[in-house]
Amino acid sequence: MRKSLLCLVALGLVVLGATPALAHVTVDPSSAASGASDVTLRFRVPNEEDNSTTSKVELFLPTDHPIAGVAVEAAPGWTVTTETTKLAKAIHTDDGDITDVVSKVTWDGGSIGAGQFAEFTIEAGALPDDTSSLVFKAVQTYANGDVVRWIDVPTSSGAEPEHPAPTLKLTTTPASSTKSNANKKRADIALGLGLVAVIISAVATGIAVSGRRG
Repeated sequence: MRKSLLCLVALGLVVLGATPALAHVTVDPSSAASGASDVTLRFRVPNEEDNSTTSKVELFLPTDHPIAGVAVEAAPGWTVTTETTKLAKAIHTDDGDITDVVSKVTWDGGSIGAGQFAEFTIEAGALPDDTSSLVFKAVQTYANGDVVRWIDVPTSSGAEPEHPAPTLKLTTTPASSTKSNANKKRADIALGLGLVAVIISAVATGIAVSGRRG
């Protein structure tokens, strides 16, 4: 019985290790087609402090490779404000030139508790086609005054910085394929968490049975 329990615990650790870490602010999907239209981007913000809640999230959109036509999804419990920047060079579209773009979105007044995360969603009307990636710097403020700046850009060495900024890779992959990959990723995460729950339940049951036998 003890060997079986140890095997179950080990399997649980493997599954946990296989699921993506939730310690950083991330963007989902992690990649999209260059120049794609009407792309939904979800920014996952975890609360990393045990004794405080996250009360404000600021997201900075790139202006060197601007996104045209940004819309922000309402987030229950949060007040949403946006700021715009006037472009030095207008974006030419079939509907006319775009001279101002959303450069910052702020979600304020809500709460992300310890051990929890929240997702904040924007829709990009049109992604740029003149770059291979978009960096979204974010600033997370806690109710106790602590501030975490997710603004570090990955280095050429490939080493992950301490506070990496959410980065969206732009590829030539069709948007439909990108969406399918994102859905598959979410399904894999859900499956992994489900397996962990089953393993924990099995371990608990085994311990209870062993206790009764002892």
